Amino acid sequence: MLATVIAFTAAPALAEDYAPVKDEETFVDLVSGKELRNFLYGVRLNVLEEGTIRGSAIGWEIVGNWSWQDGYFCREMSWGGDPIPYNCQLVEARGDDRIRFTVDQGAGDSASFRLQ
Repeated sequence: MLATVIAFTAAPALAEDYAPVKDEETFVDLVSGKELRNFLYGVRLNVLEEGTIRGSAIGWEIVGNWSWQDGYFCREMSWGGDPIPYNCQLVEARGDDRIRFTVDQGAGDSASFRLQ
């Protein structure tokens, strides 16, 4: 269950006034200096401008790499040493304090995070 959230998947995406983030510059501006938090699962992530991901979930370290490709956030990670496969995801924002990732270029499940 938690590995699913860490893989940026959780539940089907709903409209909820989220707007697509279409370019890397906007994405970096949105997440720069902020921690992505999902309180339900205790996930805390930093998506850093240089292309790395760092964080934790229920006491286990999360590390990974990301890039922006053809309008999608593409990443591979590991959680507690277990690999989380590469996936490109649709990114959407609601204001400047909520972000949602939807796997399989927007066709799959999604996970929302508060930006703090």
